[in-house]
Amino acid sequence: MKAIRVARITRMGIKSLRQHKARASLTVLGIIFGVCSVVAMLSVGEGASQEIQEQLRRLGSDNILIKGVKLPEEQLSGGQSQGARMATYGLTYDDLRRFPQFLPHLKASTPLKLVNYEVRFLDRKTDTEVVATVPWYPQVSNHRMLTGRFFTRMDMDAGAPVCVIGARLARSLFAAHDPIGKNLRIDSEVYRVIGIMGDVYSTPDFENKPLWFVGENQNVYIPLTTYRQRNGDTFVKFGSGSATFEKVELHQVILTIDNQDNVMASSEGVRDMLASQHKRKDYEIVVPLQLIRQTQETRRLFNIVLGSIAAISLVVGGIGIMNIMLATVSERTREIGIRRALGARRRDIVVQFLVETLILSIAGGCIGLLVGAAIPKIITLFTDVKTVLTAFSFIIAFSVSVAVGLVFGIYPARRAAQMDPIEALRHE
Repeated sequence: MKAIRVARITRMGIKSLRQHKARASLTVLGIIFGVCSVVAMLSVGEGASQEIQEQLRRLGSDNILIKGVKLPEEQLSGGQSQGARMATYGLTYDDLRRFPQFLPHLKASTPLKLVNYEVRFLDRKTDTEVVATVPWYPQVSNHRMLTGRFFTRMDMDAGAPVCVIGARLARSLFAAHDPIGKNLRIDSEVYRVIGIMGDVYSTPDFENKPLWFVGENQNVYIPLTTYRQRNGDTFVKFGSGSATFEKVELHQVILTIDNQDNVMASSEGVRDMLASQHKRKDYEIVVPLQLIRQTQETRRLFNIVLGSIAAISLVVGGIGIMNIMLATVSERTREIGIRRALGARRRDIVVQFLVETLILSIAGGCIGLLVGAAIPKIITLFTDVKTVLTAFSFIIAFSVSVAVGLVFGIYPARRAAQMDPIEALRHE
């Protein structure tokens, strides 16, 4: 009996809404906008968060990155002579040797020199960053070799004039030529290309293309010992009427810890060691694991803020439902009186109007979910902004839309149920 009664009340609700299609459509429109804005805003927030976390994970959650920093108030260590001056800053080889003594959980240390040079092949040339490092750099940095090989310890010990180039650089300099085995000129020095490296976690595309057509890596990688033998640790920068000599032994060091649980404690050990060895803080310590955790917390707060802002539009839609239902109650006062006179209980009147409210909310929620799923795709298509649709955003948006419909539909339904049947029958 109850099921039959609910079905009859539902049919009555649908019939009533059909009689006022334009008004019902405008009411549903408010719910649609609210639901789709919740889904779209949460997907944009999730996409931005995942992109940031992916960039941090590329640094390695078990790594500690130390960068040399040139301070604005850098003191001259060598004095001035005929317009020339010497500035010394950054990390040293002594620092590199001390890390294993202070860090019992250290798995590997990866030194890097980062310098900009002009690189040339035949008549093609470009400026790019040259990374002088060690053979285990690809494993530490999570880069992938696309073809050829990375230089070995034997190359390192011999100071071999070999290099590995990024995929993008291979495309721009070598065009249709296979770079492997070719000679590349870095400034005034000649290096033989032995491999091509892609981006972090790059996936090759096998559409009849060479592997170096994948990725945007623009760097050149050479053995650290080779660079030191040929160029030393001093850089010259020419200014207006003067030359600045900078002595930088290492620009960066990547410390790999044996376990994520030991990363934070190890980072404190790094801070203590560097503070005791450097009179000025000419370094910066980056702990990707700490940044990932901070990003996750920021993401949670960001989603709450975005969801709250978007939920305001749902509340506006709920107010629209309340307005339309109050108008409906006023218009159908005589109908309510007749139903009460024929034996309908107050509970039946409440259910009748709540069913109409739920129909509006559910219909608006379903359409809003479809529109909300399409908007992030459109955003990604036209702006290249990463968006991520999650089940959570669909569930929360639809649940809130139904809850808003119920909350804002209760007052009009109760008002209809509280009418005096005799007064309702006299209503014109």
